[in-house]
Amino acid sequence: MNRKNRPYDIILLGATGFTGQLTADYLLKQNTPIKLALAGRDAQKLEQVRESLLADNPNAAIPDLLVADSHNMASLKQLCTQTKVVISTVGPYMVHGEDLVTACITQGCDYVDLTGEPQFVSKMQQKYGADAIKAGVKIVNCCGFDSIPHDLGVFFTLQSLEKKLGLEVLQQSSVAVEGFVRGHGDISGGTWHSAINAMPQWQDFIKERRLQYKQQLDGREICLIEKPTIRKLKDGWAAPLSTIDPMIIVQSARRYAHYGRSFSYAHFGVVPQLHRLALTSAAVAGVFALAQFNKGREWLAKQRPSGTGPAPEDRARHWFNVEFVASVQTPQQQNVTLRTLVSGGDPGYDETAKMLAESALCLLHDRTQLPPHFGIVTPAEAMGDVLIKRLQIAGMSFEVK
Repeated sequence: MNRKNRPYDIILLGATGFTGQLTADYLLKQNTPIKLALAGRDAQKLEQVRESLLADNPNAAIPDLLVADSHNMASLKQLCTQTKVVISTVGPYMVHGEDLVTACITQGCDYVDLTGEPQFVSKMQQKYGADAIKAGVKIVNCCGFDSIPHDLGVFFTLQSLEKKLGLEVLQQSSVAVEGFVRGHGDISGGTWHSAINAMPQWQDFIKERRLQYKQQLDGREICLIEKPTIRKLKDGWAAPLSTIDPMIIVQSARRYAHYGRSFSYAHFGVVPQLHRLALTSAAVAGVFALAQFNKGREWLAKQRPSGTGPAPEDRARHWFNVEFVASVQTPQQQNVTLRTLVSGGDPGYDETAKMLAESALCLLHDRTQLPPHFGIVTPAEAMGDVLIKRLQIAGMSFEVK
């Protein structure tokens, strides 16, 4: 079916989950109505979610309900033939995500998700990257807190440097960027389940990351600083943060020449006191150890049921900011430093739903204005500054300090 003639603009798969409901609510609140369908395995739960959403949004267009199973390829292909964009909030993605990506590629629709699972992203790139390019679709992983503030934050930083130095100078410069993540928030049951299911494969992820330590590409050098040192800051302590974000940033750096002739990135989490860093490290180590065993994962899963999350009043107290410090050495040996800041509200839920929904709306409404990059792509590759502008209008801040 021709993309223009499809009955739906966006189909949201996973609408009965906690983040899925927040994303659906965000879409229903848009000033410009879209043709939206909510999809999931359980028709009764979908009806209950729709009733709740319409009670909060009485003037919204009524979304259709579609039954589909993440492990039933026929139902997924039928889903994807009917829409221009698919949003997936169904995790863990290593368990539930691959067939949907395949269906989107074969049926010619764009896709966004909020995975933070590096093994899933790597697998999709290796298995389906070429097919997605050939199909002319944008399969965009990591459109939540993992990794939009970080990926687009670095993109924004380099754009700001380009305005300051000029593209020709920046392309020949050495660029080193450090990201410092601060915030207060919580994680959902779905995110918790994805994390503990990914931990047994963490060593595979580390091996994958090591391939990205230093890469040569068309005369450019792209480097991931895997083990940055702990350091004292004015407001606390910065420690290395092993998330998917640096992997996504490095992929974007390979794409864009304005990231410099050589580019390196280091990623930190900031905590106010050293003892809290020690306690956090010990807790993560304990969870990691338990997650290596089936019984341990079962026990951990029971501690935070899937589909749950904090109350609105708790989310209202949550916040995040990511500070980027870029150090540039130009071909003329001039040293330039630029600081930028990306900030917003509740990172795990409200802002994640906003980022995910705005990514889908960007692919829907702004597709002709987007960078001409297709395949299994990062948010910066797929949408770049067009998505940054959308997020700024929606209340997120991208600023030069």
